[in-house]
Amino acid sequence: MNSKMKKLTTLAMLSAIAYVVMAVGRIPVVLFLKYDPKDVIITIGGFIFGPLSAFAISLLVSLIEMFTVSDTGFIGFVMNVISTCSFACTAAYIYERKRTLKGAIIGLISGVLLMTGVMLLWNYLITPIYLGYPREAVAKMLIPAFLPFNLLKGGLNAALTMLLYKPLVNSLRRSNLIPPSTQSKPKSKINIGVMLVSGLILITCLLFILALNGTI
Repeated sequence: MNSKMKKLTTLAMLSAIAYVVMAVGRIPVVLFLKYDPKDVIITIGGFIFGPLSAFAISLLVSLIEMFTVSDTGFIGFVMNVISTCSFACTAAYIYERKRTLKGAIIGLISGVLLMTGVMLLWNYLITPIYLGYPREAVAKMLIPAFLPFNLLKGGLNAALTMLLYKPLVNSLRRSNLIPPSTQSKPKSKINIGVMLVSGLILITCLLFILALNGTI
């Protein structure tokens, strides 16, 4: 199998995984907003192949979602693509230029911040059309509802990406779908630190979801 076919096979596999985790992992958070971890898989695809690949996976998965499990139609499709790309493509773009742990962290944080800002704007523009609410009513929900949701979503995506990137990449390398790394391996102490910090962020975000749902 040549390198182009390997890339297409890997992108198709990542798209399938992203769709499955979206379909089975949706968690209601607040109002009509739900969290699902598909952006994690899409971001990992972007880290491996670059931001254009992240965009392609996002477009494909969101399109299939629109025709299968989504109840928001074309508006949901557009919002999904905008949200995912503002996070995943930003993180992948920065990581592509600085393929280090620091570059990954900067990319993910930048993705969280950009996605949050972009989605505040788009929720202000689109949500009145989707819900049939006056724009003034939606504006009042931006800070108490949409802002914490997008920060929570971004935090979960960033933490899960840091936790799952290495295991998934190593599995793809063992399957000979992507070439071996040419970079020197990071020290195990750094890996443990990343896992601890990512785990802490993940637990915090999950507790926040439970609190918003009134579970705790």
